[in-house]
This record gives sequence, C-alpha cells and structure tokens, in this order.
Amino acid sequence: MPFVPLPFVVALLLFILLWVVARRQDGAAPNLPFLGLILLSALQSVLTGLRWGYGIPQVGYIAPVSAAIMPSLLYAGVSSLVRTDKRQWPALLGIHATPAVVIIALMIVWRESIDLALIAIDFVYAGAILWLLRSGADGLRLAPFDGAVPAYRAILLAAATLCLSGLVDMLVSFELASGQGARAATVIGIANLFLLVLVGTAAAAASQSHVPPNAPDPAETSSPGDAGEDAATIGEIAQVLREKKLYRDADLNLNRLARRTGIPARQISSAINRATGKNVSQYVNEYRIAEACRLLTETDQSVTEIMLTAGFQTKSNFNREFRRVTDMTPLAWREKNAPSPSLAAPVRG
Repeated sequence: MPFVPLPFVVALLLFILLWVVARRQDGAAPNLPFLGLILLSALQSVLTGLRWGYGIPQVGYIAPVSAAIMPSLLYAGVSSLVRTDKRQWPALLGIHATPAVVIIALMIVWRESIDLALIAIDFVYAGAILWLLRSGADGLRLAPFDGAVPAYRAILLAAATLCLSGLVDMLVSFELASGQGARAATVIGIANLFLLVLVGTAAAAASQSHVPPNAPDPAETSSPGDAGEDAATIGEIAQVLREKKLYRDADLNLNRLARRTGIPARQISSAINRATGKNVSQYVNEYRIAEACRLLTETDQSVTEIMLTAGFQTKSNFNREFRRVTDMTPLAWREKNAPSPSLAAPVRG
C-alpha cells in the first residue's frame, strides 16, 4: 500500500476549501489575494510532504520562495478591503515582490540566512497588517457590514499565525545552531501543517467579506469632533438609515454609508465609537435586527426570508448578531412575541 504523508491530506483539504470559496454564487468579485493564499498554502503543504515524506530535497529550492510570498498575499487581501486607490497597486506590487526576490538572491549567495529572512518577513507583515487594522473592524472600510467583524477576526488570526510561524522558525534555528537538530524535522512538519490549516481557514473566512462591485472611493478623513458634533453626526446617520432603509443593502459598507450620508468615513467611525462604544457594523446591524424583530412579530415570513430582507447574507452572522442584540434566537423571539390567538383571530359568533 503506498505511503501517503499527512501533508498531502492537508493539501487535499485546502484544495477543497479553495474550490468551495471560489465557486461562490453571490455575484461578488472574488478576493483574489485570499484565494491565492489558500492555493499557496495547499502547494506549500504538498512541498512539505515531498520533502519530509518522500525525502526529496530539491523542493527546498521552492518552499522558501513560496513561504515568502504568503505574507504578501495576506497583506494584499487585507489591503483590498481597506483601500480602492488602484493607482497605488503598481507600486505595491513592486514592493511586495521584494521578499520573494530577496529569498531567491539569498539562495544564491547566502543560504544560511534564509531562515532569518523568513522570520523577519513574517513579523514585518504581521505588524503591517495589524497597523492597517488599527481602527478595528471599521478599518475594513470596503467590507460589507454583514461580514466585517468575522473578517476582522479571521485576519487577526492569520496575522497571529504569521507571528507563530516566525516563532517556530526561530525555535528550529536555535535548535539547529545548538547542534540538537534531531527533533527539527518533527517540529517543522507538525508546526507547518498546523499553521497552513490556520492560514487557509482564516483566508477563507476573510474572503467571505468581499469588495462589492463599483465600490466608492474612500471618503476624506476629518478631525475628531466633540460630543455635540458626534451626536449630530449620529443623528444624520440614523435619519438616513431610517428614512431610506439603507441598512437593507446587503453590500452596505463604511465607504458607501459615507457617500450616501455625505459624512467622511473617519468621522462616522469615530462618532459612533465614542458615543456608543460600538463599531459601525454593530451599529448598522442593530437597525437590521430591529427590522428582523418587527418582521418576526408582524409577518409569517420564514426566518431566512426575514434575514435577507433585513440586509444579512449569511445565517451565521444573522444568528450571532440577533443573539448579541436580543439575547435569544430568532425563533425564540417569534414565539415570545407572537400575538395572542384571541387578538390575532377574533372569535366569530
């Protein structure tokens, strides 16, 4: 019976994950860097299996280069949810190709330094991603509110995974330097499988928060206001949400809300955060949950129909936000708030 290394099984699971994410039927433009990250994670797992399962050392010339590309893809995926200025992309592509070029050069002139370079790349990109998201879930200004918080958490997990990868590489380097490298292969194999699964899963979760077609350009930022200005800002936002029922737009994001209200995105985020202690996605989702509660009480529509009408796209996000706001499930709300039969259907004489 042929030997099938565990990394090949992990690679198969990642390829399946890539297929599931790529075949989404919601019409949204795919987040190509995140899809590329899942694909590269699967290929990296294959290389790990060839190196440690079948003893093929030649893959050692490919694996470091692909490992240097993965943090760049993660950063590019996050950046696509933060900014839309396509004029920056040529320069960004040149900058983010640098790690792979450096690793290739080191393979030619100084192979002993490759591990240290990969460690530095992981930590630098993890820091850059955390800087992009320094304002929390509101930093994903182009991500629809329905998926902004899950995407934010998934990206934080991926950034933490980069740091963990750097720490594992440091541990292996120290062990090899001390002349006690007997366990290095085992540590590398187990750690790489764990990290590849984490990165792939996090990228898949983050990719569910897509950039809507024709997303508006980022609004100009503004200086922080006082309590009175915050109240006025929130009043204008609330008026637009109520009168135009803007919260029903499943692709609504911070930039689109800024465009519809005429208020800079930074001002909206800052005002809501200071006045309510919530991020913008939580604030908007509370309007959606209020609408869902009304429909659950006044109509006999299914929970799925109500979810879509209120502006949610996925049941997981809808159920999580509904429980956060009401502390119960949609079905429990409907049962508790259903009109009395004697009031709903008068007795006929």
